[in-house]
Amino acid sequence: MAWRFKASKYKNAAPIVPKAEACVREISVGSYQTYGNNIAASAAFMAFNWEHSGSSVAVLPLDDCGRKSKTMPLLHGHTDTVTDLKFSPFHDGLLATASQDCLVKIWHIPEKGLEQSLSDPEAVFSHKQRRVETIGFHPTADGLMYSTAAGCVALFDIAAQKEIFSNNEHPEVIQSASWREDGTVLATSCKDKCVRIFDPRAAGSPIQMLAESHQSITDSRVVWLGNQTRILTTGFDAARLRQVIIRDIRNFNVPVKTLELDCSTGILMPLFDADTNMLFLAGKGDTTINYLEITDKDPYLIEGLRHTGEQTKGACLVPKRALKVMEAEVNRVLQLTSNMVIPIMYQVPRKTYRDFHADLYPETTGYRTDLVASEWLNGTNQAVPKMSLDPAKREHGDEPIVPRLGPKPFSSNTGDVSFDKVFAVPVAPGSHENISNVGQENCSDVPAPGAKPDLIVEIEIQKSHEREPSVAGNGNGNGVQKSLTTSERRKSSADDDESSDKIFEQNSESSGNSTEGEDRTDADLRRFSAVRSSIAERRRVYESRSKSQVDDKAQSPVPLRRESSKVEPLKPSQQLSGNSNVMPASGIDSKRISVPEGKLMEEHRQRGNGAGLKKSATEAAFSAASTKRTSTVFGKVSKFRHLKGTPGHKSTHIENLRNLSRQIPGECNGFHANHERVAVPLSGPGGKIAIFELSRPGRLPDGVIPSLVNGSNIMDFQWDPFDAQRLAVACDDGIVKLWRIEEGGLSEPTNTPQGELTAHLDKIYFIRFHPLAADVLLTASYDMTIKLWDLRTMTEKCALTGHTDQIFDFAWSPCGKLGASVCKDGKIRVYNPRQSETPVREGNGPVGTRGARITWALEGHYIVCTGFDKVSERQISVYNAQKLTAPLNTASLDVSPSILIPYYDEDSSTLFVTGKGDSTIYCYEITDEEPYICPLSHHRCSSLHQGLSFLTKNHCDVASVEFSKAYRLTNTTIEPLSFTVPRIKSELFQDDLFPPTRITWSATLSAEDWFACNDKIAAKVSLKPEGMDTLSSKQQVPALAKKPDHSNFGSKSEYESNKQQEIQKSVSARMEYTTKLEQDEMEGVDENEWQE
Repeated sequence: MAWRFKASKYKNAAPIVPKAEACVREISVGSYQTYGNNIAASAAFMAFNWEHSGSSVAVLPLDDCGRKSKTMPLLHGHTDTVTDLKFSPFHDGLLATASQDCLVKIWHIPEKGLEQSLSDPEAVFSHKQRRVETIGFHPTADGLMYSTAAGCVALFDIAAQKEIFSNNEHPEVIQSASWREDGTVLATSCKDKCVRIFDPRAAGSPIQMLAESHQSITDSRVVWLGNQTRILTTGFDAARLRQVIIRDIRNFNVPVKTLELDCSTGILMPLFDADTNMLFLAGKGDTTINYLEITDKDPYLIEGLRHTGEQTKGACLVPKRALKVMEAEVNRVLQLTSNMVIPIMYQVPRKTYRDFHADLYPETTGYRTDLVASEWLNGTNQAVPKMSLDPAKREHGDEPIVPRLGPKPFSSNTGDVSFDKVFAVPVAPGSHENISNVGQENCSDVPAPGAKPDLIVEIEIQKSHEREPSVAGNGNGNGVQKSLTTSERRKSSADDDESSDKIFEQNSESSGNSTEGEDRTDADLRRFSAVRSSIAERRRVYESRSKSQVDDKAQSPVPLRRESSKVEPLKPSQQLSGNSNVMPASGIDSKRISVPEGKLMEEHRQRGNGAGLKKSATEAAFSAASTKRTSTVFGKVSKFRHLKGTPGHKSTHIENLRNLSRQIPGECNGFHANHERVAVPLSGPGGKIAIFELSRPGRLPDGVIPSLVNGSNIMDFQWDPFDAQRLAVACDDGIVKLWRIEEGGLSEPTNTPQGELTAHLDKIYFIRFHPLAADVLLTASYDMTIKLWDLRTMTEKCALTGHTDQIFDFAWSPCGKLGASVCKDGKIRVYNPRQSETPVREGNGPVGTRGARITWALEGHYIVCTGFDKVSERQISVYNAQKLTAPLNTASLDVSPSILIPYYDEDSSTLFVTGKGDSTIYCYEITDEEPYICPLSHHRCSSLHQGLSFLTKNHCDVASVEFSKAYRLTNTTIEPLSFTVPRIKSELFQDDLFPPTRITWSATLSAEDWFACNDKIAAKVSLKPEGMDTLSSKQQVPALAKKPDHSNFGSKSEYESNKQQEIQKSVSARMEYTTKLEQDEMEGVDENEWQE
């Protein structure tokens, strides 16, 4: 039979997508302009970029699933976007990350994964002010890593922590690189449209071959097809069509196969499995993942089953030793989306999966090697031994192959640091080490002949050498400059001199004991460094220094505090005045370390005598901090978490709208409403605005719609917040027209405004009324100035300068004294208009130039800004109003051209954002603690809307637990929209949801007083209707909390029982019931008939 008709075993490999419950969900992933895949996997872990900026990395167990918290532990190691990340093929816990901050960092992941955030890597390499694009590990040599930055290829020896090779012969940015399976040569694709074969060990120029490749500079990828003489590249041709090209290095200039696919902007990420010749092409931004099989002869690429699902942000293959071989899983692709990691299993259909199908699993590359970086660089080539995936031939049978997690914890019975013994995982960390007869002082630096020192053991030995001269001269360890790990900082802040002396005594009594005792800090270990001479002793020191500190998991979510908060919340007045041994604040490292609050409480109590902290003062400090507004991720559920948006009944709609204008500028919200009427711009010449009375809902009659004819194109319009009959309209001729709507609304078109204000000589961007002062209007113009006007006298009072480009938005602070603007130049500026015409503060805002909005939050202490990032993804950022250098947090939504328009409800701290043409109103709670932006239940409308306008608080129906009310403009209707919170006792006034609110519907002061700086604070009023009882007055106050009785665990409290009885009574009162039975109404049988 001809080979081309021979069926492939993997031809029908089918992608199987698990249910959502089996995926990693609710993660935060942005859109990154990098040459990496944004996700990597080993046999034990997966790692991927986190959040909008991508400067942090999330690391999870490979089989993890479920929802993830925004505060889960991360790798905080870079100051800019992580461009690429890779796991070592020989150590599943060794991760390398590259970043735009020009650094490459090596991380060690503990056996149980990240249980606290890490910020200190094992090693750091720099690329000298050049952005690092790609990284990777050598396929055969342990401890050898490559990285590319601009046109430079560099090789690093991780064990020696040094660069061993560097070449700058590439004329443009290197976009991708791939080693041949035997590790002899490297293939690179470059922005100069060429692909090269690169041999770092060659004499002379390392570039051995060069050929023209894809004719687009956008992006390209290269992958070596196993140990063959062929490479595969993906990229774009001159017409922007996506291409796949196969080349043979024996005839490098002529492609063996060129496959043209479709026209799309996302690069195809090639994922190749050399054992099965299966190739997966996942395009960034695509919803499909193509599967092809590569053959040795024409047609070279055979298409298999295609997977269609979510939009791809990144993808990677899982190592073969992590597959479920007893389920015929031949490959697994991890697909990274904007909010999920989806494991896609490719399974070969078989009649039964009871037996191991050996024909599907040839021997694969193992995970042990004896080759090190220095040997490879000197010319040694050594293949990695193969391993079988057959459970019958494995050491642990059907159990998963033991992950190789690296050097934590060490577990060796001798001083030998050979590879196999150091990396025997898992073994109990407390294995006894016989170190008495292992090493001498004069030979502690030289490993045994023939033994291959592990790369991280060598790193620690070098660190020990660097420490010893300083240690010898300073017995107490002071003055030693060294970067402490996270566990060291936490221990160093808790241990004192007395406990260190005890540790020293224990160590003196039993020098040969195991390392299972108390963890000792570097400061403790430096005291007896004189006896620490052998390699085994050094390794034992390294174990005790770097062993991960694992906190006991709480039974419920607890608030997280930074390490610095252990001391900072305590004021001097709360400390014991008579104790002179108070620990100084400088002893606490201020790096970001997440610590459970309960753990901190316990530490404070244990340190009460030594540190001089009162137990009651500590508890008071933490109880005061716990009263802050928090969200679900901190363990306290927001009252507005399950808010519900409900459209009004159809009888309240205004229908049959027509001729809506689509030409309104982006700086205008396009729709504005007050409690009496709404203003809607109409299409056509003359700048017409229709006014509809909310008191007359229903279908509008056909014909001409009465409107305000402005005579010029409309730029912005807004109702006077204190006068429901006055509307201000800004036009492109620089004039602001003031209209007064008579009672009953418009009956016919009119072109006669009440007044005109010639504000600027150029177009006006937008207008804003002052939130507290009457007759104060702000205008922003194309001349990049902002002016404030007194509408009583129609005079200019002050002008604001400092903008260098288009002004997107301006917002007044709640107190009415300050204002914040966001500009196209990427800056946020805060003004005090009555004091200075220049900004008093300035900071970086959204980098996108398509538009932005700004508003104040949390009583003016924070600023919320919506805009776009550099890849046009919509985002919401929260800033500290006193420090605008960088956002406290940024939440990314989606890619859409419409600007997010925010509305902030200060009583509930709820932020509503939506855009023109959207169908979803996104809801968030703004908090003064991390993560600052907490998502609530979003409201999805049945149709697209063109605008949204909220009413003031006094028009909410608080009897129905309505905390916010808005009107929504669609293509043909105006609909009321009510936002409520579900409550059981809705007949009571929910005073926990409705605090006294500021009066914003009537003026607090006049324009004359405001311009004269005679400020007044807006009065507050209760929204409680007369006759309604408050919820707090009717709630039963539970008894003081007692120590829980674990013997009656599971029994209901008296308060819960009473509450359940009240619910049963209220339900019973609403149900009709009768005591009669159905058979009582039936005619029975005569008694005589029974006797017969």
